[in-house]
Formats: sequence, C-alpha cells, structure tokens
Amino acid sequence: MSSQPSSSPSLTVIIPVYNEREQIAGTLRAAAAAVKAGGFNGRFVVIDDGSSDGTGEAARNASPGLPVQVITQHNQGRLAARRAGLEAAPDDYVLFLDSRVAIAPHGLRFIRQQLDFDRRVWNAHVVIDADGNPYGTFWDVLTRLVFSRYFANPRTTSYTADDFDAFPKGTTCFFAPTSLMEQGFERFRSRYRDERNANDDTPILRWVAGQQPIHISPEFQCSYRPRRTFDGFLRHAFHRGIVFVDGHGRRDAALFPAVVAFYPLSLIGLLVALKRPRLACGLAASMALAAGVLASRRGYRARAALSFAALTPVYAVAHGAGMWRGLQLLIANRLFPPTE
Repeated sequence: MSSQPSSSPSLTVIIPVYNEREQIAGTLRAAAAAVKAGGFNGRFVVIDDGSSDGTGEAARNASPGLPVQVITQHNQGRLAARRAGLEAAPDDYVLFLDSRVAIAPHGLRFIRQQLDFDRRVWNAHVVIDADGNPYGTFWDVLTRLVFSRYFANPRTTSYTADDFDAFPKGTTCFFAPTSLMEQGFERFRSRYRDERNANDDTPILRWVAGQQPIHISPEFQCSYRPRRTFDGFLRHAFHRGIVFVDGHGRRDAALFPAVVAFYPLSLIGLLVALKRPRLACGLAASMALAAGVLASRRGYRARAALSFAALTPVYAVAHGAGMWRGLQLLIANRLFPPTE
C-alpha cells in the first residue's frame, strides 16, 4: 500500500556528453517526459566535455520542455563533467544520466512515490538495446551473467556496502539526494593524475551504499543504446580495463584479490602466447567455446550465444590491456605525484 507524495521535490538531471550530437535530443526529450510524469520540478544541466561535433548546440536546440543549461568545458572526462554538473545543481535531488539513455516514461513517477518511504537512492534497472547489434548483445549477456543474483529475478530490492559487488550499479541512470552525492564526490580521489582515466562511479557509489541502501527496481527502468562498431567496442573495453583498476584495485573492494592476481597470471599467458602461439590460439578458442556454452545454458538464443562467444576473447585482451595501462598510470602517479 502506497501513499501519495505531497509537495513537488526539485530535480536536476545531469548529463555529461562528448560527441553525442545524434543522441542528445532524444535523451533530453525522454527524460523530460519522465520528469513531468513524476511530478518533479525539473531542469537539465548538460556538460559538453569538449565535443567537436556540435553536441552542445544540439542540446540547446532540443526544446525538451524543461530548462536546459549547457556548460562547456575542455575535455576532462566524465568525473570532472559530473562534478561540474553537481556544482551547478540547485535542487533537492539529482539524476545522473548518460547521453545514450532513455528513461521509461513512468520510472520517475515510481521514484516519487518511493520518496515518502524514505527510499531516496536509486540505481535504474538498465535494459541494453541490443537489437541487431552483436556488441550490444555481448554487453547484455555479460551484464546479466555478472549480476545474475539480481537479473535471475528482477524485483524491487536494495543493497548496501556489504553486498555492493553482487548488484548492478553505475551513474548511467542514478537518482539520489544532491547533498549525498556532493559528499561522495568530495571524498573521492582517483589514483590517476589524469581524471579522464578515473573510475567515475564505483568508488563513489560504494561509499554511498555505506551511508544509505541503494534501491533498484524494474519499475525504475531505462534503455541504453550501445555503440555499434568494432572500433568503439575495443576502445570501450580498453577504457573499462583502465577504470576497473581505479575502481576495484582498492583494498576495500571485493574484487581487489582478483585485480592483484591478474598481473602475474596475464604475464604467464603472454609468455605462453609468445613461445607457443598455437597453444595460445587453442586457449582463445576454448575461452570462446566456454563462453558460448555458458550463455546457451543460461537460456540465450544461438545468435546471442555466438556473439558472446566470438567477442569474449577480444574483450578479455582489450580489457586486460586496459588493466596493464591502469597499472602503468598508478605507478606513474606514485613516482611523480601531482604538485598542489
């Protein structure tokens, strides 16, 4: 049984963008419809992080029906962009939103009702739009396998710092009190000198989960449109490896032992590949076969299982290379720390 919310809370939707001219107008309009349906007093803050394709101008001309403020900055990465958005947010709540995300029409109406029960921190249930896109299919299968505890039975639930790594999380679509997120961003320090390589959500949200439960529900849903090129897939996987080290290579992270173990194991694998390339090819084929079998056993159709099988070795190499790059950045920061 739910009660009706009283006064209309205020909401700033923060959207960092980089070269997303073709996506930003649709993202703004879908979000505006959800904000209005939820009864929030809403506005947008779009941070144009050094785009070269006219993304900022496209955001200004989108006319979503809510005020849009566009902040233009030199390319500094999503962490700096979100921080700039927070600094410009005057409202009770913030909604972090990626530029390739469309919020379901009634998602924020559900959130509005939940605020009366003091459930104020929400990670959206993200549906990856993988239709006809093998790279999107890969991300969809991988996400559901990694977070099978939730996706095996999607429901309204919550998690804390104790079970943080078992549930999907991220600032793809994340709702929270502005003051709480300001504290989280203030406390976070990347271990990289260049914040464009920083993990812009995991450590912050881990801290948030230690303060208040993070809720998740299919009732608060959004769709994500992944990139559709092999080059984009490789660059994304490589970057994920870099930020993985910054986010999970910390002693308080459940995956810290795995990060530490990765380096000697991958070095052994590299030596094997150099000395016995046929064996390395066989291991890659075995990895692909195992990935395809796993996807099939989890109920995925043949095409999805095939996409996951074919791209798993590629992803492993690109992500692993990103992790080695992350280690290099960590060492560089230790040897040559930034001067104040």
